[in-house]
Order: sequence, then C-alpha cells, then structure tokens
Amino acid sequence: MVKIPDGIEVRVEPASITVKGPTGQLSHSYNPLYCQVRVEGKELLVEVKGRACRKNRAVVGAVEAHARNLIAGVQGNFEKKLTMVFAHFPISIEVKGKDVAIKNFLGEKLPRKAKILGEGTKVAVQGQDITVTGPDRYAVGQTASNLVKAARPHNKDIRVFQDGIYPVRK
Repeated sequence: MVKIPDGIEVRVEPASITVKGPTGQLSHSYNPLYCQVRVEGKELLVEVKGRACRKNRAVVGAVEAHARNLIAGVQGNFEKKLTMVFAHFPISIEVKGKDVAIKNFLGEKLPRKAKILGEGTKVAVQGQDITVTGPDRYAVGQTASNLVKAARPHNKDIRVFQDGIYPVRK
C-alpha cells in the first residue's frame, strides 16, 4: 500500500503506472502476471496475483518501491553530486543537449562522451563539482553512472592514475 499525497494523480493501466504531479509526469511498467495494481481513494494497492510465493512477494515489493519513487519524483527532483579529480591535466566538462563531453582527460586529444538519460534530467557543472538532477530517480542515477564510467582511465593502474569523476559520499 502506497499513500497518494494531495495534488498527485495516479493512473493504472494493465501493465503500467502513470503518476502526474507538479513537476511533470512519470510512468513505470510492470509485469501483470505477478501482481495486481489498483487505486482506491488515496491509496495505491499492489497485491499478489496467484499464490504468495517468494518471487511474487518480491515483485509486489519492487512495484511498491517504484511507485513511491514515481510519487517522490513528481513532487521534487532527485539529486546526485559528483566531483572531478585530476592531478596534471585539468578536466573540463561541456554539456551539449543530451550529451556530456569530458575534455582533456589525462591529456587525451578526443573528448570522452556520456549520455544524459530521461526527460528533465539536467547536468550542472560548477568548478570541480557536478550535480545531476531530475524527476526520475533511475535516469538520474544512470546518468551519474555514465559520467563516472566515461572518466575511467583505460590501460592504466587506477591506484596510480586516480584522475576521474567520483560520487560524493554523504
């Protein structure tokens, strides 16, 4: 059971949940073989379909968690903070549409590229700090992961060459 706050509209279709709120609209698809989803009043109910075995209960828990993330996303943005680390060659980052170019990484001539996923996901660079924000939790996390992966040294010992983009631990 997931509580639906005021100002949030939830629509359930046979295999997807669509949530509309102040910051936009998000949707998530699920497998209707394992669970049944319905809206009753101000609650979203997810129930096991068939027998309540371990797999079916796990799917129900996952669908409830996705619904909570959708509701949180349409109420406000999710945020991931990253930082650039470099020793000799200063890294510069340029955002162009849905691509991020990482320039001068370890003195390389060609820029490395990373994709920005999802609608409304934004990448902001201020000095050595990078902030990825957006309403979709999974798109924000994957975009941050794309940046980290694009700035990994290839064919070098990462204990020595520690240049790159790293998540900021809270």
